[in-house]
Amino acid sequence: MSDLTLNQAIDNIYTSIKNDNEELDIHIAGLKAAMAREGVKEAVFEPAKLAQSNRQGRKIMQSYFRKKGVAVTFSA
Repeated sequence: MSDLTLNQAIDNIYTSIKNDNEELDIHIAGLKAAMAREGVKEAVFEPAKLAQSNRQGRKIMQSYFRKKGVAVTFSA
């Protein structure tokens, strides 16, 4: 998992979300490591790829990821 790129880590998160959050915490850890290696402060997700892309769903996602130490934003 240590050689994941940021894009691969984000794709793993999308897959996890589509699979009922299967291994989500593991993929968040991978994302956090990829962000640190690439010097990125925020992970950017596309709302259309989320299972629950409404405002409430996005806020829940941001809150959960923040608890894990990852800042999340969403593309327009």
